[in-house]
Order: sequence, then C-alpha cells, then structure tokens
Amino acid sequence: MTQHIGIVASSAEGAALCYRTICLEASALMGEHNHPEITMNSVPLAEHMRHIRAKDWRALGESLAASARKVAEAGAEFAICPDNTVHQAFEYVVPQSPIPWLHIAKPVAESAHQQGYKCLGILGTKYLMEGPVYPEALDEFKVDSRIPDEADRTRINEIIFKELVNGVFQESTRLYFNEVTDKLKSQGCDAVVLGCTEIPLIVRPGDTPLPTLDSTRLLAKAALRKAIE
Repeated sequence: MTQHIGIVASSAEGAALCYRTICLEASALMGEHNHPEITMNSVPLAEHMRHIRAKDWRALGESLAASARKVAEAGAEFAICPDNTVHQAFEYVVPQSPIPWLHIAKPVAESAHQQGYKCLGILGTKYLMEGPVYPEALDEFKVDSRIPDEADRTRINEIIFKELVNGVFQESTRLYFNEVTDKLKSQGCDAVVLGCTEIPLIVRPGDTPLPTLDSTRLLAKAALRKAIE
C-alpha cells in the first residue's frame, strides 16, 4: 500500500513538472506504469498572486489550506505544493491543514548537505529570493546562501511571470540564467538552487557554471519516497 499524494498547485508549469516527475520516477520503484495515487487541486494563479503582491501571507495560507482540505477529502494523506514562493505562508497553512505537508526547501537543503555544498545561490521570484524560505531551511545544515543583485532579481522576477509560468522558454533567457549563475559563482557559491519550479524547464544542468539543485524534482522525489515508505 502507498500513501495518496495531494498536490496543491499554483502555476500550471511547475505543478505539471512535479506531477510528471512523480509518475516517471515511480516506475523504477513500483513497476511499469505504476505510481502512487495523486490528487491535484488547482486554484487560479491569479488568486495566489493577489495575496503575494500584497505580501499577505496569512491570506495566502488560508487559500492553500482550502486546497489542502479538498485534496484530503479526495483521499490524499499528505500534501505538497510545487511553488517555492508560497512557502512564505507555510506557518499559516500547517495549523489549518487536515493533512501533513512536505516543505519544498527541506529536500533541497538535505541534498545540498549530502553533496557537501557550503554556499548556494538562490534563483526564484523576487519574493522568494528576498524572503526567508531558503535561509531558514539551509540554516539547519549550516549552509550559506547568496542572491543576485537587485537589477537581476527584478529581471528574473519579470521573466518568471511574463515568460516561464506561461510556458514561454527562450534561448536568450536560458543564457541569461547562466550569466546570473556565473555571477553567483564569483561570489563564492558552489551550487545554485532552481527555486522557481519553472526554472528547471529552461536551465540545462550540463551547461551551467554551477551544479544545480532542482527544487521541483527534489520535492517530487521526496513525496514519492514518503508515499512508498
């Protein structure tokens, strides 16, 4: 018996990548065409963005908890959300949720520790890069972090919301992410977190100045491990 996974979706691209990863990774562990049962609830991204832009994390937490109740009613035994930024509302979600959650930054921090990384560059939305999600998760393992400068943070944020969440992946954008990663390398980073769940769809790990930690796929694999414990 496996546990039923609940996916609380935010952006379509990130949620789809997470779902596909669980299904594809499961076959090696559970047999061909097999994977844990999965239920997804997807409210419009616009609803989440209204709270994010206002930095009203409590209201965002209430919205995420409402999604958790829906996947729980469908039988889900724990929840994940393939969106890094919304984890700033995590403290408000958990007390309201009828099922436990996996935090997206935890498997990233654990992977960084296991691979011996000491300082990570963080890529994601401006809210994520400037927020506490990764510093708090990495602190447990004494791993430091750096973020791009203000101009790059602004441009990355615009790319995410104008291009990536809409399924637009341009070669010039891919090369730009490499440029930003190279800057983080010059600041002493030894790996970079793809801390927006759409960034893994455009960045090529074999063609970046630093090793990458893919938050979307690491969360999916953590959920799969928990489901088949």
